[in-house]
Amino acid sequence: MMKKIFSTLLLLGVAMLLRAQIQEPVKFTTELKQTSATELQVVFSATIDAGWHVYSTELGDGPTSATFQATVLKGATLKGKLRAEGKEHKAYDEMFGMQVRYFEMSARFVQELTLTGGPYEVEGYLEYGACNDENCLPPTKVDFRYTGGGDAGAAVDAAAGPAASGVATGASGVVSAAEAADGAEAAAASVSSAAGDVDLWRPVITELHQLGEETPQGDLSWLYIFCMGFVGGLLALFTPCVWPIIPMTVSFFLKRTKDKKKGIRDAWTYGASIVVIYVTLGLAITLLFGASALNALSTNAIFNILFCLMLVVFAASFFGAFEITLPSRWSNAVDSKAEATSGLLSIFLMAFTLSLVSFSCTGPIVGFLLVEVSTSGSVVAPAIGMLGFALALALPFTLFALFPSWLKSMPKSGGWMNVIKVSLGFLELAFALKFLSVADLAYGWRLLDRETFLALWITIFGLLGFYLLGKIKFPHDDDGEVKISVPRFFLALASLAFALYMIPGLWGAPLKAVSAFAPPMQTQDFNLYKNEVHAQYTDYEEGMAYARRVGKPVMLDFTGYGCVNCRKMELAVWTDPKVSDLIQNEYVLITLYVDEKTPLAAPIEVEENGKQRILRTVGDKWSYLQRVKFGANAQPFYVLIDNAGNPLNKSYSFNEDIPAYVDFLSTGLKNFSARK
Repeated sequence: MMKKIFSTLLLLGVAMLLRAQIQEPVKFTTELKQTSATELQVVFSATIDAGWHVYSTELGDGPTSATFQATVLKGATLKGKLRAEGKEHKAYDEMFGMQVRYFEMSARFVQELTLTGGPYEVEGYLEYGACNDENCLPPTKVDFRYTGGGDAGAAVDAAAGPAASGVATGASGVVSAAEAADGAEAAAASVSSAAGDVDLWRPVITELHQLGEETPQGDLSWLYIFCMGFVGGLLALFTPCVWPIIPMTVSFFLKRTKDKKKGIRDAWTYGASIVVIYVTLGLAITLLFGASALNALSTNAIFNILFCLMLVVFAASFFGAFEITLPSRWSNAVDSKAEATSGLLSIFLMAFTLSLVSFSCTGPIVGFLLVEVSTSGSVVAPAIGMLGFALALALPFTLFALFPSWLKSMPKSGGWMNVIKVSLGFLELAFALKFLSVADLAYGWRLLDRETFLALWITIFGLLGFYLLGKIKFPHDDDGEVKISVPRFFLALASLAFALYMIPGLWGAPLKAVSAFAPPMQTQDFNLYKNEVHAQYTDYEEGMAYARRVGKPVMLDFTGYGCVNCRKMELAVWTDPKVSDLIQNEYVLITLYVDEKTPLAAPIEVEENGKQRILRTVGDKWSYLQRVKFGANAQPFYVLIDNAGNPLNKSYSFNEDIPAYVDFLSTGLKNFSARK
């Protein structure tokens, strides 16, 4: 009895570990409907988790389109093509570099059939692709089988076939330990050419967790957005519209009452009011556009063009071409209202007055932050960004109220603040090109290919360096000879060095530091860079046989032709000399494409998650191997194994940290040597 309980707990534990890696964001149900005496419909209905989307039909090269395949079609013929129904979104996808159509939250696909008379049998599958902002699932199939008897007008036989119950697993479901073992043995028996290869398909999920496999961490983008907003707030402090106001405002609060504690309390209230005002602005952006619109902004070409133009206008304002100001009657009205009231309301109105008066300096920074965080795809991102911005902006008012003696040590306002404004103008101009690049790729203008983009960035950061050295002047800069301070000199040095760093990119150098901003490498017309790592094998059994002959460990690379993050890893990480040396000289690299469409010599039937599945393509086979052996289904996915199929280290996914990747490979080598 105790042994049975222990076995049950062990299986439950393994199943929970599998859930840490297997992602099941899409669930499909199937249904056969008879619309007339001679017409049928096979209906596929999907429920999609938040943050994920399923691609529509006929997208061409790029993500996996939804397609209908009939492997058995007796007594019926296809009528038309697979039809997508529901709220279809259209947007430019940076991952695939093309315009795509997709569904969120729910999707519905319909294939119509015409009965030709007599008994009918329809069997096949729906294939679809699903992605989120970080990775994609391999092409996934929803199997179905329906039969009906009698004449063309006979009723649908709802009990025929395993899929006729109306439920089909459309995502890679969680595999129990027993099912994984059974499925692995079935697949191995079907696909292996030698009896000794059966163990190569044995699940090793428990062993991976013993090596330190962790549940994927949550998205840290909110922390990044908060920090970006905080930095923006700090920069806004040192502009001519804000810095001079700090001592005047703090002194006002301290002199407003003889009670110092009350003055400090009022200053805290003033700072809190600034936070409330800017966070409310962030929330207003979300309410104005709506959650779905914010998610679409990151890939919408029209919005990106508008964002580009907005940032160019902000940059021109910082350069001194004109001032962006709100109507003076607004600030005067709020200021007079603050004087006429008392208590906490007057303090809040004073904070609102500060926001209006300082808009000419803070507006471009706030605008840039809202543009950037709105296109991050996170609904609460604008509020989080504004929270960081407001905290940085309110911080000096409260600190100087707590420690009034610090006011004497404040640097006096002067020309250095205009230098900060102009420098921010250069940065906003550079980021404007990023948004223009998205629109350029969406419409296929080819005006901003990678080398053109890099040439403009080289020019912008080169000019910024010369400006900081005093070689270029703008309308609001001080006349006369410019004295270069030490911090300003080092900033100029960094800007010029960055410009020089980008020059080799004109001939195809990877430029890892700007890979997130520059257009994709395929837009590069002239590329001399050839230092790339290529797989030794693209077949699991063949690669493992070679590894046994030479006595080397294996690195399995589960990837996809449409996996952009896979290409980023290959470009940013694999090209590192240490990484490429370890992969090419110490390991046998086996790359397995889970979206490979080459048909297998014969379909393979396996059982997974309690249901029968049919592996029809090479990609199906490798995707199944990844799920059943390693308990994962997202790419990129890297795992190190010995030549008997046992893991040497925990797996590695998308992370461009080169030292971490080197450690991942080195640990695998160390464990392989120890097992010898």
